[in-house]
Amino acid sequence: MAETQGLDELLTALNAGETIPGASTHHEAMHAASQESLRITAELNGRYHPPGEVRALMSELTGRKVPESLQLFPPFSADFGKNISFGTDVFVNSGCRFQDQGGIEIGDGSLIGHNAVITTLNHDMLPSRRADMHPARVVIGLGVWFGANVTVLPGVTIGDRAVVGAGAVVTKDVAAGAVVVGVPAKQVGTVPEG
Repeated sequence: MAETQGLDELLTALNAGETIPGASTHHEAMHAASQESLRITAELNGRYHPPGEVRALMSELTGRKVPESLQLFPPFSADFGKNISFGTDVFVNSGCRFQDQGGIEIGDGSLIGHNAVITTLNHDMLPSRRADMHPARVVIGLGVWFGANVTVLPGVTIGDRAVVGAGAVVTKDVAAGAVVVGVPAKQVGTVPEG
């Protein structure tokens, strides 16, 4: 893993939800980590890798060993890479894009469908401060299932066993066991027990 000056301090600030001002030392550290992420994901996506090599590259990307049970089908991209946490028995299908600066936690047994986009940053609304970034963690519970082309916005928590239908845009928290669909996602049912 390439050394990134200030990465530990940046992660502390991001995980505390602190605003990252444009052109700050934290902003520079974020860009340096992003360059490393681009390098690793280019290797991941540039040719075939057997599952063990995929996990090794994902461990390099995240800066920590990912579970042996992680299954990920490239292509995959992450803006940052250093703030993703995978539980056991997680499956990530092809085409997913993670903007993970604010933190992405994926619980055990979750299935992330094709082309999911998980975002954890917002830019400031004031045009004079637009380069400032506001991080907000996304937490995906245990046994969650995303259909294809789901988008999750910053700060959302998706409860255990929830199902997010294909094409949904999740703008607010989803209750455990809920089935949500649409733009913005709304609950239309519940997952049966068992």
